[in-house]
Amino acid sequence: MNETLKKLFDAILEGDQRAAAAHVQAAIDAGIDPGEILNDGMVAAMSEVGRLYEAGEFYVPEMLIAARAMQASMVLLKPKLIQSNVKSAGKVVIGTVKGDLHDIGKNLVALMLEGAGFEIVDLGSDVTPDKFVEAIRSEKRCLVALSALLTTTMPSMKIIIDAIIAAGLRQNVKIMVGGAPVTETFAQQVGADGYASDASKAVTLAHQLIKAA
Repeated sequence: MNETLKKLFDAILEGDQRAAAAHVQAAIDAGIDPGEILNDGMVAAMSEVGRLYEAGEFYVPEMLIAARAMQASMVLLKPKLIQSNVKSAGKVVIGTVKGDLHDIGKNLVALMLEGAGFEIVDLGSDVTPDKFVEAIRSEKRCLVALSALLTTTMPSMKIIIDAIIAAGLRQNVKIMVGGAPVTETFAQQVGADGYASDASKAVTLAHQLIKAA
């Protein structure tokens, strides 16, 4: 690996936002291809973060700190990626469902997905079915990620999925669900395509759903 990209990799792993941004700028100034910076520096680092989390060596705070370092450096890289027409891993419309104001878990999933090369359309929290439908119409083909942190708001997931079906857009999307009270069984009951129990597994699931689309 290029020495600058190795430093970027390490900075993201350590959650050092300033260093990560500095190394991205150094890589850009050195003429390194934006796609290479993304894949070999940032995506590789976030993949390692996911591996360390799965191994029990990283916890949610470490994941969040690393993801924020990735996001700080992505601000510099994104314009270069657009100029270079670097193909994204896919587009994800994400939001916490109607009635639920919790967004920490959703934000971490969005950051991890962005670190894996996905384009993120973050609708925020307390998102109505109509807003999801509108976003899907706008984005055409995409993944939809629904989050719920309360048992009382879990039924909103089915309401949103039913709204997507009623709008005639179900065939355009793969839908993944998650959140503390959500289970694999519940995901199947509401008609989702997949369930992820944490941000690391959400990245793996997103890649699987994109391939199956």
